[in-house]
Amino acid sequence: MGEQRRHGRPHPSVATIRYAVRTCLHDLPAEGLVLVACSGGADSLALAEALAFEAGHTGRPSGAIVVDHGLQDDSATVAAKAAATCRRLGLDPVEVVTVEVPDTGHGLEADARQVRHAALTAAADRLGASAVLLGHTLDDQAEQVLLGLVRGSGARSLSGMPARRGIFRRPLLAVTREQTRAACAAEGIAVWEDPMNTDPVFTRVRARAAVADLERDLGPGVAAALARTAAQLRTDADLLDALAADARATLGPDGPHDVAALLDIPPALRTRVWRTLLIEAGAPPGQLGATHTDECDRLLTNWRGQGPLHLPGGLRVRRGEGGVRIEPAGPVE
Repeated sequence: MGEQRRHGRPHPSVATIRYAVRTCLHDLPAEGLVLVACSGGADSLALAEALAFEAGHTGRPSGAIVVDHGLQDDSATVAAKAAATCRRLGLDPVEVVTVEVPDTGHGLEADARQVRHAALTAAADRLGASAVLLGHTLDDQAEQVLLGLVRGSGARSLSGMPARRGIFRRPLLAVTREQTRAACAAEGIAVWEDPMNTDPVFTRVRARAAVADLERDLGPGVAAALARTAAQLRTDADLLDALAADARATLGPDGPHDVAALLDIPPALRTRVWRTLLIEAGAPPGQLGATHTDECDRLLTNWRGQGPLHLPGGLRVRRGEGGVRIEPAGPVE
């Protein structure tokens, strides 16, 4: 903070994050409440500081929501400290929301993310917020892209996290984790170090280590390159998804879906159409992968009379009499 005081201007990392937040909010109504999702870590606290600074200069109503997942013995204390820091920064309202993370079988990270987003959405609705800011950084985006490469799930998976989706916005996707730490240090903000961030049992932690190894072995810039790849592929994926939606509409609302009509759809779109059809039939999106859509496509391109496919969500996909049916699997006889 000494350097900042002497020169009368913020630390470069603080300035970068404040600018990112200001840019992110430019299209929102000035009177619209903006909330930041704060965990107490460096990323979300740097974001909270920037939002509070913006609020102080523009008068925009700005607050914070701290979600306590209850996954650690001291989680309530951590949440209370994060909320107190947000209040000291000048944010209001500031609320702590306690949730229970169920075990759905999809993994702790996925389950926690789902209940967290639900809690944030509910809080935003209740408070009438225009937007909720999330503290994902360039490093998080790079790790997401690397995981997409490992899964082999195509361009949509490689396009990473969107800067905006519904009420959620991610202003820091071009900001590094190092910058958020530097910003908090410059502003004298104490941060919480989540022990889960260093536990290799979690896939994202192993991805973080892998990105660090790549940076060491191939030279700096790997994380930034992965993040740029995500931004470029997102534009392509958005276009392909729009074209696939048009193609889906030509099939009609109900099955069976005509084999010839499906084959008329270009392969790059058809895999997306398959995914849409399966989700419409009740398949959980998080459980669908390229192997499932590829199996469905072989009913068209490599048909040898094979039996029905059994897919996530208790679905059965079968071909017969010139069409493909997607339906709930019947009881085992």
